[in-house]
Parts: sequence; C-alpha cells; structure tokens
Amino acid sequence: MSISTPLGSYSHLLPPSWKAVIPTWLAEDTPSLDFGGFVVGEGLEEATLWGKSEGVLAGCPFVDEIFAQLGCSIKWHLEEGAAVLPTSSNPKIKVATVTGPARCLLLGERVALNTLARCSGIAWKSRKVLLLARQAGYEGIIAGTRKTTPGFRLVEKYGMLVGGVDAHRYDLSSMVMLKDNHIWSKGSITQAVHAAKSVAGFALRVHVECQSLAEAREAVAAGADIIMLDNFTPAELRVAAGELKQDWMNAGGKELDKSGVAKRCLIEVSGGLTEENIKESLCADVDIYSTSAIHQGCTTVDFSLKIQPKAK
Repeated sequence: MSISTPLGSYSHLLPPSWKAVIPTWLAEDTPSLDFGGFVVGEGLEEATLWGKSEGVLAGCPFVDEIFAQLGCSIKWHLEEGAAVLPTSSNPKIKVATVTGPARCLLLGERVALNTLARCSGIAWKSRKVLLLARQAGYEGIIAGTRKTTPGFRLVEKYGMLVGGVDAHRYDLSSMVMLKDNHIWSKGSITQAVHAAKSVAGFALRVHVECQSLAEAREAVAAGADIIMLDNFTPAELRVAAGELKQDWMNAGGKELDKSGVAKRCLIEVSGGLTEENIKESLCADVDIYSTSAIHQGCTTVDFSLKIQPKAK
C-alpha cells in the first residue's frame, strides 16, 4: 500500500526567513578555532553521503543550505520522500554527492547529518504509522503534535509532512486550542469558547480538549469547531464518538460522505496511539488521530559522509 503523491514540493513551504538559522547551527558546532580544518586545508574534494539504516529521506533543503553557506554543492541521487532501504547485500545506499573544499565539507558534515537523521527519522516513523492506519481501513487524518524540540520545530514539522501525515497546528497562533488549563482559568468550556471566538474571528478554528462525553457535548453546544477526546480508552472512544455523531445527525445533519464536508464539528483523538496498538485503537467516527509518537522518541536514520580517498 502506498501514500498519496505530494501535489507540490515541500521545500516551497519554507518561509523566507528560515535560512537565517543555519549560521547559528554552524556557529554552535565551530564557535572558535577549526583545528581539524587546519589539518585538511581547502583542497577540492568529493564526498559521498551514505544511508545505512531504514528510513525516508527528508530534510534535503536544510542540508542544501548548510553546504551552500559553506561554499559546497550537493547532488542528490534519491528524491526527497524516497525510502532508504539498505539490505545485507547492499548495506549502504548512495544518497548524495557533496563537492567542495575539504575543510568546508567537514564544517558542514555533522550539522547536516544530525539534521538529516532527525528529519528522516520522523518521516520514516510518520509513514509507518500512516500506512498501518490505511491498512486497517482508517481513512481519516493522522497528525503529529506541537510537542517538538525548541528551535527545531520547522525541521520536525517538515519531516512529518514528507512522511505523509498532517503536521497539526504549527504554533499558538495557528489555531485556538483550549486545554484544561484554559478552561479551569476561565471557569467553563462555554466561557472559554465564547472568549476565544470573540477575538479569533472566522479564520481560526477553535479546538477544545475534552475529558468526557459531557464536556464534548458542552464544547459542541458552545460552538467549538473541533473537539479532542483526550486519553479515552478504545472502548470509551467508540461509544463517545458514536454518540457525538448521532447527536449531530439527530440535530439535522446528513449522513457523511468521504470528504466530510457536511460535518459540523470535527472529532480528534489524542494520546496513546502507537504502532503497536493502532489497529485496535482506530475508530471510523473519529476524524483525526494526533500522536507525538511519530516525532518524540523516534529513532534517527543512520547517515554518514565520506570523502573519497585519493588514489596513491
């Protein structure tokens, strides 16, 4: 089973400002004297980027810019989003060739490899979870969360997209998500939703975290656009999602088509979804499953960069 082909280049999503972070990454790795650079000098060299463990290639624009800022060029032999699948007979996959001054290749090596390994690991995990959901017959949205590494969110969200899942909201300004702390501080779900809608306008959805079916019904009545059923057991979830769908239909809704265009309030489930339990956890009445398992604690993909030895 495959996933949908991207309808454009993910690199075109990146904001104009993103390249400004690259010098800070390079400065972190070489804050003062480059002793290794003194050893190798600046003779022109060619290095091969090898993929040595399973993954999905993701993060190419970041690697491109790291080496570009160091005066190096890179030629990719795999397209972004392609699977990296070493075997016992072919334990290393040739992913790219990087050309430039030896010192500059090594200045960019670790920064590029760390970025590519993390982004590709997230893409790989995302794709595996998505494919398991599709194989189980689930046609809704699989999404990540905002539980990303400070300063590295752009890379991690990018990896989710390349892996085929929804990146969820990017930041606090992207969608109004009212969680337990918001509700407790305001006094009730209804008051919190009304306050959010008074300033968010028509362009932002209001999303409410609910701990029970009663809270979900209150959120729907208050005008929430999305309700999140948080940490329900699979059995509790099926009952709650089914009853919420029935509530909506009893109120005059029509039977949903696959696009979900007729649905008034989306149902999201967050928490606890993993590769191991996904088949028994999925419910067709849920529109969105969000999980941090695809980007927190996932393994990285093993890449290495090796300069071609000179002929003796």
